[in-house]
Amino acid sequence: MHGVIPPLVTPLDADGDVDRRSLERLIGFQLDAGVHGVFVGGSTGEIALLDSAQRHALVEVAVGTVAGAVPVLVGAIDTGTRRVIEQARIAAGQGADAVVVTAPFYVAPNDAEIVAHFRAVHAALDVPVVAYDIPSAVRWRVGPDVVAALAAERLVVALKDSSGDLAGFRETLRRAPGLPALTGSEVLADVAVQLGAAGIVPGLGNVDPHGYVRLHAAAAAGDRAAAAAEQERLTRLFTIVDVADRQRIGFTAGALGAFKAALLLRGVIDGAATNAPLLPLDDAEIKAVAAILDELGLR
Repeated sequence: MHGVIPPLVTPLDADGDVDRRSLERLIGFQLDAGVHGVFVGGSTGEIALLDSAQRHALVEVAVGTVAGAVPVLVGAIDTGTRRVIEQARIAAGQGADAVVVTAPFYVAPNDAEIVAHFRAVHAALDVPVVAYDIPSAVRWRVGPDVVAALAAERLVVALKDSSGDLAGFRETLRRAPGLPALTGSEVLADVAVQLGAAGIVPGLGNVDPHGYVRLHAAAAAGDRAAAAAEQERLTRLFTIVDVADRQRIGFTAGALGAFKAALLLRGVIDGAATNAPLLPLDDAEIKAVAAILDELGLR
């Protein structure tokens, strides 16, 4: 668990099913860029909105297209332990190399219950588990205390940190020095790697995986100037998530719609539709995404 592992969007066809050909092209685009793994069924992949058929198709296409070239991580993200185990076993049966698991949500767990959740998931599976800290989506933290406990019992093989808490991330690295920790930040990736992050899991990596591969290589080699320059360019690209009218659609729809629109404009996928209830970008917003891509030479 290291390097650049983008959490892929889920391309959809006109019927709302997984667009298999677009997903194959998206994965090929990532592999050509030199990514170190792919992650399907994460927050960027609309995991909370996928039905069972979509989930099955997503993993089937990913495992088949990657064909062992890099690890395939699959989100097993749900409200409770039994539901997570059920999803994780299905993904493992389809060939997932690891599953990515958040804290339980909706039920307001404390730290001891979160650790017990991961203990049960670990015991039920034959594939590795990656802990996923994303309090903006599930509310509850997989914070430094919990990560230290998980590492001590060897319940997880890595952490994906999407907390946005750089100080907390530093503390996690200190408390669990042997556990690979990957940042989900698009705009602080260079700093996180310099602090000791094993890798980057950026949603924006869908749109420009080559940039994040260059950034990671530079940061890992200690070339701070090159890493900072790449990060500056990618930070400008990340402004595509702000083009949507937030009075018309929410943040998630605006961000994921922008990623999909950018991939459509770059010729990687065939459509920018999102799962209900998320609404798509309108024509003016897609033109604004196009302008940013053009400015950065990505079309």
